[in-house]
Amino acid sequence: MYTNSLSKETSPYLLQHANNPVDWRAWNNETLAMAKKENKLMIISIGYAACHWCHVMEHESFEDSLVAATMNENFISVKVDREERPDLDQIYINAVQLMTGSAGWPLNVVTLPDGRPVWGGTYFKKEDWITVLQKIQKINTENPEKLNEIAGQLEEGIKNLDLVALNTEDVDLKNYNLDEVIHTWKSSFDHRFGGYKRAPKFMMPSNYEYLLRYAVQDKDQELQDYVLFTLDQMAYGGIYDAIGGGFSRYSVDEKWHVPHFEKMLYDNAQLVSLYSNAYKLTKKPLYKEIITETLAFIFEEMTTEEGAFYSSLDADSLTEDGTLEEGAFYVYTAQELKSQLGTDFDLFAAYYNVNNFGKWEDGKYVLIRDEDDASIAKDLGISTEALQRKVANWKAILKAYRGFRSKPRLDDKTLTSWNGLMLKGYVDAYTALGNKEYLDAALKNAVFIKDKQLKEDGSLYHNYKEGRSTINGYLEDYASVISGFISLYEVTADVQWLDLAKKLTDYTFTKFYDTESGMFYFTSSEDPKLVARSVEYRDNVIASSNAIMAQNIFVLGHHYDEENFRNTAKQMLKNVLPEVASYPGGFSHWLGLLQNFRKPFYEVAVVGENAIEKSLKLREGYLPNILISASKIADTLPLIKNRFIHNETLIYVCQNNTCKLPVTTVEASLKTIE
Repeated sequence: MYTNSLSKETSPYLLQHANNPVDWRAWNNETLAMAKKENKLMIISIGYAACHWCHVMEHESFEDSLVAATMNENFISVKVDREERPDLDQIYINAVQLMTGSAGWPLNVVTLPDGRPVWGGTYFKKEDWITVLQKIQKINTENPEKLNEIAGQLEEGIKNLDLVALNTEDVDLKNYNLDEVIHTWKSSFDHRFGGYKRAPKFMMPSNYEYLLRYAVQDKDQELQDYVLFTLDQMAYGGIYDAIGGGFSRYSVDEKWHVPHFEKMLYDNAQLVSLYSNAYKLTKKPLYKEIITETLAFIFEEMTTEEGAFYSSLDADSLTEDGTLEEGAFYVYTAQELKSQLGTDFDLFAAYYNVNNFGKWEDGKYVLIRDEDDASIAKDLGISTEALQRKVANWKAILKAYRGFRSKPRLDDKTLTSWNGLMLKGYVDAYTALGNKEYLDAALKNAVFIKDKQLKEDGSLYHNYKEGRSTINGYLEDYASVISGFISLYEVTADVQWLDLAKKLTDYTFTKFYDTESGMFYFTSSEDPKLVARSVEYRDNVIASSNAIMAQNIFVLGHHYDEENFRNTAKQMLKNVLPEVASYPGGFSHWLGLLQNFRKPFYEVAVVGENAIEKSLKLREGYLPNILISASKIADTLPLIKNRFIHNETLIYVCQNNTCKLPVTTVEASLKTIE
């Protein structure tokens, strides 16, 4: 069997292509030097292990000897795992966006030997791919100046795409009017199925985190109802794995029914946080069920012995006849369900819509609900308790049944940024449900990051697999880990996590901060230069690294009484506000920071022997506008200093270092928090 140089890599996505006849190489200095020495154009093909259409193009084109001959003769071919190299992905997806108006994965770009793009697109059939490459090579041979001209124009466009100007105007953040922003946002809501009026539907947890907070703080009951309705519909939909727990990446339809079946760590991490906050607000059993089942899935399928978290499960899995098929692990025929559930089939079919509403294709069903348990129980003429016992039994039966199926492929690399999100998800679940196992999982992961991903010089690695970490950390790694460490400190009172968060933040100011714009670059100044050094500030499925950093800096500014931190966070927010009105969904995490200025924000210091217990009690409710500094002993942290009194546990509620008289009960402190 032919083997190319990708066999030396650790990324599962790259290893999937190690036996292609294409002479793939990884992106590294050796590959770039070869392209320049041989003066060959590069094909940069970007994807990820759980990407269905990446697999399709591999099978149709990259496993084909004719395609390989075309690529190997005239090009240096480079395979990139977008999750390992988000810096490259960002540059080249921006390039394809500029060239074609849209982009996605697989992402295929042709560049000059220096890496500047000249052409790009996404998925191509075999014949189209060969034709495109032949045309580009013909231009390169006959008129290379044309490609140089295109490269120059695209380089300029890429550099201008993410420019953020320093906003020197005075902005009254406290009285910032959001009426138009929220009105614009509401016009896109789907009031039948929740989410937005479009398909495919992504879950966008950062959007709903903010909208829930705004609804509660600004007393918009209609908006609050819509957000909770959306969470219900996502939980009922096929996008949620009712049998094994956890969410798929998105649904291809408007009713959250048929998912793109891959399961990503980052989605599930953020959704655990979102449902935890919704549970704190409502105490709704459905949300508790989603949290516990999702974290059971994470523990069973996505967690290493070291306490790290894997990246994803593939959309595709093998059928009984050995064919790789999307969703094969998760879907059922009516006959399969009848054989497993027996006399309960009719009840099951009514509950999970084994009918036209739940039918997918080829006689297969994706399980979907459309009502709550109480309503369904009433329709079926049984008690809610009896129905729920049956549901638990059905889940156990079908989980055991599909356990004999071929599992989806696991992307078993560990990414620091996504681990930081999952760490925070576990902390949020712990504060919502009080399950000590969740705190233990968060602590174990934090220790893994500290011991394995933190270098001696104070920087982070981005990736980890089988004891190897090879890629220098990006801003997203620092942002999510700092956020996770702050959360961990606030529930354990272990100051090492807060100190580590502060040290990592100090490092980002040294290596990532741009004094001209007041924002942070995505890559470190220690990294090799690329076509552009981008600034990631628009939120997407994951909040942008700059938005998370701004929140971190704001909170640390209060914990450490660092005025420079608070001013930096404020300046970053001012920089992005001019764009918010036109596209609020792309700035939801920033708008969460704006709430800290629009509404009262409280520093709560809990000091004394029972500090941890009382701080956890405070965290049981939905309080998005507080930070907690807790200590069982005397400490020098600004919010704790000189507040320890023997044999007492006191709670201080403060705003901007001005504190009300201390109280001894959580109930009394809550009365002073709006």
